Amino acid sequence: MTTEQQDLGGQTQDDYPSLLAWLDLNRAEHPVLADAFPGLWHVFRYADVARILSDTQTYSSDMSAVIPSHPDTAWMAKGNVVGIDPPWHRRLKSLVSKAFTPQLVASLEPRITELTAELLDQVAGRDEFDLVEAVTHPLPVFVIAELLGIPVSDRPLFEKWALDFISANGGGESALPSEENVLAFVETAKEMRAYMLEHIRQRRAAPSTDLIGQLVDAHTEDGRLDDDEIIGFAGTLLMAGHITTTAVLGSTVLCLDENPAAFAEVRRDRSLVPAAVEEAVRLRPAFSRLVRMTKAESEIAGQKIPAGQVLTMWTVSANRDPERFADPDAFDLHREQTRHLGFGQGLHFCMGAPLARLEGRVVLNLLLDRFPELRVSKAPDAVAYHHPKNVVGPRRLLVTTT
Repeated sequence: MTTEQQDLGGQTQDDYPSLLAWLDLNRAEHPVLADAFPGLWHVFRYADVARILSDTQTYSSDMSAVIPSHPDTAWMAKGNVVGIDPPWHRRLKSLVSKAFTPQLVASLEPRITELTAELLDQVAGRDEFDLVEAVTHPLPVFVIAELLGIPVSDRPLFEKWALDFISANGGGESALPSEENVLAFVETAKEMRAYMLEHIRQRRAAPSTDLIGQLVDAHTEDGRLDDDEIIGFAGTLLMAGHITTTAVLGSTVLCLDENPAAFAEVRRDRSLVPAAVEEAVRLRPAFSRLVRMTKAESEIAGQKIPAGQVLTMWTVSANRDPERFADPDAFDLHREQTRHLGFGQGLHFCMGAPLARLEGRVVLNLLLDRFPELRVSKAPDAVAYHHPKNVVGPRRLLVTTT
């Protein structure tokens, strides 16, 4: 094993191609790779990642044993459906699902269309603008804030929290937060909890039909959600949902710009818009990796992994596995819809996937309506990315309309 294989290729923040090259190398030659840090392993192939995601008996989503704890951040784990195992996961998800329904998401389409149109109105007549700043960053915040029933005017606060949330989860280099990351997030966590708790208190005093109100009212034979479970879920939706959808929207435009023939085909046939969004999620999943912990000794691709080990599963690698996808690096609007892992799989399949897909479809259609010509700017600084080991997507995307 070379040093380069151990240090993830040594790529810089914007060097996504180097990350892909490192993933391709190891997927072919080292499908399960021991990290230089003891107790950490990397998994690259689709079949292995999909199996791990589907097997909650052997592989745990609860990383609390290896994440530094702090009393002021404990609420985040309590309502975070991403980071808990059955049976608590089933209880929380069943209660949340009573409020966050497919029908609710579908009903948002007119409002998402209206919000997107308003954002595009603000850049009307401009030959060049930052699509992230103008549309893909604010839109998910507006949609989720309205869905939860919290003021959109507090957007600057949500944006600060989102950036702090990314840093708190390792910031890119690490798949898990360090003690330093957790301590740096404490003040933000306290702000978020106090903010959300006030909205919950208001709903308990005066019931409402927004999502927080429905979460307060949701109940099954297992009981109701307590305050920290509601805050944890709402906070996860606000932070992770915002980041995911922003990345999906930007990556879709990038993929189309890199594939002019496909872009022209989508313009001619709008029925291909959902396929364009789906291919972008496959090639550039919002989160490049997921983590699990082994509950017992297991074997992955012939490698025995002891209990208590952390597995970093590279979804961005699995989604480009030639054993699963023909011509995996190609952006193919007519690809057979073999399930990718861009939204996860199994019990922890992303609850926000329908919302991200809906926003992607609405935004792309409106961009095509508004701009007969839309290209990524040729300026040297036109595109800036998040750290590719963490979030795959642009944080700046200058586009031209002439």
